[in-house]
Amino acid sequence: MKVSIALEELGLPYEPHLVSFQTNDQLSPEFISLNPNNKIPAIIDPNGPGGQPLPLFESGAILIYLAEKTGQLMSKDPAKRYETIQWVMFQMGGIGPMFGQVGFFHKFAGKDFEDKRPRDRYIDESKRLLAVLDKRLAGRQWMMGDDYSIADIAIFPWVRNLIGFYGAGDLVGFANFPEVARVLAAFVARPAVVKGLTIPS
Repeated sequence: MKVSIALEELGLPYEPHLVSFQTNDQLSPEFISLNPNNKIPAIIDPNGPGGQPLPLFESGAILIYLAEKTGQLMSKDPAKRYETIQWVMFQMGGIGPMFGQVGFFHKFAGKDFEDKRPRDRYIDESKRLLAVLDKRLAGRQWMMGDDYSIADIAIFPWVRNLIGFYGAGDLVGFANFPEVARVLAAFVARPAVVKGLTIPS
């Protein structure tokens, strides 16, 4: 969702392709030629650096590339640029893995495990990460202040999934993080986010 949201925010023309895990599309030679890690998302920019096609995988790398290609969604000021990248990496290394594990243990196969210690470890870490976000967002409109950026696009689809798709809002005490809730509401109200969340249909 992050990449489709970014493409919609940037107004770039693109052609989405559904990669169905039910039919193992991610293991096809065509897809593996784009992403040897056989995970979504992956893109090909036919007009990459030097006018050559550029395949890319990993959502964080794609977000940084699209921001730099268009000069949008990331400050050109070097310090702010690196600060933005820092929060993208915060999502990649912390929020994504931890919220995903909460989803596994709460919604999927993990709920059948009698030993709740692994689940509780991920719940506690997710609470800690939400507290970091809540503190960061106090007095700020977005992660980078007044400027909406790829940091928001990286983080808030995961927050949305944690409390929506995974249904873990009560589990992580989401009501205790009003700043995160405020910014999530603003994020999902953006027209490009509304569109991006439906792609591919």
